[in-house]
Amino acid sequence: MENNRDNENQIQIELPEDIAQGTYSNLSIISHSSSEFVIDFIRVVPGLPKAKVQSRIILTPDQAKRLLHALNENIKRYEKQNGHVDIDNAEGFLPPMNNGPIGEA
Repeated sequence: MENNRDNENQIQIELPEDIAQGTYSNLSIISHSSSEFVIDFIRVVPGLPKAKVQSRIILTPDQAKRLLHALNENIKRYEKQNGHVDIDNAEGFLPPMNNGPIGEA
């Protein structure tokens, strides 16, 4: 009977083929209001002065925190298998972001 309850709580997730291909992003900008977090995923191409937002995800604050914990756990697993990810040397990569979105609604 307990097994039936587990099956009732499962969500079937469908991954459409066009979404399964994924979208490459090498920059993200996060802004927030009192009720939501907005993450814009951007593809920066070296030598081009403009970069387009490839995807925007809007999350509730509790879901954003769950994402933070899930990313931390997955980064730990990745580094255990593949070694430390060094972001200290990536300082020159980020474009100036002095006119980006402000975290207010």
